[in-house]
Formats: sequence, structure tokens, C-alpha cells
Amino acid sequence: MQNADERLVQQARMVLDFNWTGEYTMPGPRLYPHQWSWDSAFIAMGYSRYDQERAVRELSHLFGSQWKSGLLPQIVFNPLFSEYFPGMEFWHAERSPDAPRDRKTSGVVQPPVHATAVLYVYQHAKDLAAAEGFLEHAFPKLLAWHEYLHRERDPEDEGLVYIRHPWESGMDNSPMWDSIMERIQLRPDQIPQYRRADIHFVAAGDRPLDAAYDRFAYLVKLFADRDYDEARIREDCPFLVQDVLFNALMCRADKDLAEIARVLGEDSSYFERRAQKTARAMNEKLWDEEHSTYLDFDLTSNRLLEVYVAPNFVPLYAGIPDEEQARRMVDSLENTGFGLSDESLTPVPSYDRYGFAFFPTRYWRGPVWANMNWFLMRGLERYGYKKQGERLRKTIVSLCKEQGFYEYYDPTTGFGHGSDLFSWTAALFLDVVLEDLT
Repeated sequence: MQNADERLVQQARMVLDFNWTGEYTMPGPRLYPHQWSWDSAFIAMGYSRYDQERAVRELSHLFGSQWKSGLLPQIVFNPLFSEYFPGMEFWHAERSPDAPRDRKTSGVVQPPVHATAVLYVYQHAKDLAAAEGFLEHAFPKLLAWHEYLHRERDPEDEGLVYIRHPWESGMDNSPMWDSIMERIQLRPDQIPQYRRADIHFVAAGDRPLDAAYDRFAYLVKLFADRDYDEARIREDCPFLVQDVLFNALMCRADKDLAEIARVLGEDSSYFERRAQKTARAMNEKLWDEEHSTYLDFDLTSNRLLEVYVAPNFVPLYAGIPDEEQARRMVDSLENTGFGLSDESLTPVPSYDRYGFAFFPTRYWRGPVWANMNWFLMRGLERYGYKKQGERLRKTIVSLCKEQGFYEYYDPTTGFGHGSDLFSWTAALFLDVVLEDLT
């Protein structure tokens, strides 16, 4: 390893050390002091390259906060940090009989990358006996998590699970949600009182608008008022979406849970069938023939959401498209506003740069995110598009080297934005760089 790379690896590890609490890793030291669900999965993947024990502790802390229903919460709160919205008391998660009584959590979820992360830790383990013990501990937790999603979020057994809040997508402020948010007309008395914390740390031009936050808060109140009963929520929730990213990661996670089952000597066929059913449903319902990508489906209005975002190419990572679909998806990534072959752009913007709502630094409306580039890099490599995958690999490294470990980056300038010392950026950088050295 070159000296410069050695220093950068050490800096990335220092970011994770700085954000480590002894039980979990904060996504960012100022704005994000609690544990986030899919952040911890990415972070564990990075740790798996050099610190197996910490990777296990990261995920085990999250699993220890699982609801009785199997729901794996988006946030596990640290009671030492109160300056965050929506904080512990806003959720009223205790109204659900399934919520844990010894920890405070949110009442929504995030994309299911956890089986993938657990398998990743096992595959890179130096202490194999300890890793097998971790698999045995994690397997029933993952099984309950997947069963919750298939049971409660796919009541028609289509093979596609739905999300009920933009926060569950992981892409909180994506233009995909604009038409739904605009449909939610609120009187002042319907908006819960809240105080945003991000205004102290994030530039006004990068933040979601107050109107979006009003609706985010309204949905949380709707869930709490229904005691987080999924059947009651789905009766009149205005936001029910079969999301491409969420379902692609669900498909991949079921495949990885099948592999975990095989390692443990369990029957893997059930999980394999689940993954196949999701892949088939995505191709039948979510594939957009005209634009060669997959689109979200809005269950409330019974239509596809014709908004073009980078996460809708993540089915490549899960192996869902056939070879011809994959070829067309790569062509779309290269020759549209995603700029994979455009040397004047830092790929891949999270939203088509020619789209009406494109904004290069506003949260999920254009910035480049390390996790999306990581998914797309792995997907391109999976289908044999080595040159395109290599460009994203180099992009992840160069952004961290030139700008630092930021939450996201401006695709037009390459500048870092959002939270600095961001953990999943550091972790995925480590995964990429340390893989190249093995």
C-alpha cells in the first residue's frame, strides 16, 4: 500500500473510532448521535475487514432493540443525546405492545441490508468459530425481521413489501415522494409540534423544506395514534409505496439469509423461494420498459411513480434483471442524466441531473452518496461491466481522498456536504480499499 493510501485508511479508521460509543457507531458526531439501522449494517461491513469483534457488537446492539413483532427499528436512541428530531418522546413507541421496554426506538424501519451484513461479517472473519456463534445468534433475529416484512408489509402476498414513510426508504427527501407529499393537505392543527435539529448543522440549501418535515411528522403521529398496529395503519395511511431499493435489498437479503441457513445446516429453500418471488414481482410490476429501469409503485394511487433516481438501478446488485435488461440499464446509466460515462460529472447523482427537481446539494435530490455508488459498483461487477464498476470504485476512493468522509457530495463540483466524519462513507471506503489489498 502506498503511504498516501495508508494514511487515508488510518483516517477512515479514526472516523469510526471517533464515532464509536462502546456499543454502536454514530453515523455522524454532530447531527446523528443515535444508532441507525442500515447505517450500522454498512458500518459493520467496513469493520469486518479489520475488526471482527466490533462488527459483531455493532449489529448485536441493533438486534437487541428488535420489537417482538420482528420490526427492526430505524433508530435506537441514546438517552444521553436529546437534541435530535424526531427524538425519543416524539415517537410514543411504547404505545405498541411489541416495542422494547428497556430501550427507546423509533417506530419505522430502514432497508433490510442486515442479513447481507451478517453474512459479510462471517465471510471475512478471522475467528471462524466466533463468527459461526454470531450466525447462530443472528439467524433467529433475521428470520423474525424478514417474516415481519413479508407478513405485515405484503398483506396481499405479491412478493413486494411496502414502506409507509419516506424515512423507511433511507432516501428521506427524494423527489420520488413529492407527488405523495403534495397530496397530503394539512391544516395547522394537524401538524404536531416539533423543533428541527438539522438547522444548526446543515446549510439551508441542503436541507429538506419545512413543508416536507410537517408531513414527515404527521405520518409519525398517525402511526402512534394507531398504536403502531400495521393493519390499522394501512387502512388510511396516505403513504404506502412498493419501493424499488427496499425490495431489491429484500431480495438480496433473502438470498443471503438462505446462505446463512446453509452454513448453519438449516433448510435454505424457503428463503430462496422468497427471493425468487420478489425478483419475479419486480420484473412484472416495477420494470419500466421505456426507460430501462425499475420504478416505485404507489399503492394509494395505484400507479408507478415516474421519477428517475439512481437507487432504482440497485436491482443490478441483487441480480434481478436478466442480461438484456442489465445491458439496457447500464446504457441508461451511461447516456442519461446519471452520467456514468460523463467525465465532467462525478457519478452517480442520486437523481437524474436533467430532472425537474434536481438540486446538486439538497438531500437525495442530486448528491452522490457512497452507499449508492457501492451498490451500483457491486451490481455492475456482478454483470461483468468491469470498466463501469471500476469508475465507481475510483470515485468512492477519490471523493474520500480529495474531500474527506462526508455524508454526500455535489456531483457537479465533487465538494462534500452534509455531515462530515460520516461513518458509512468511511466504512465503505475501507471495504473497497482493503478488498483491493487482499
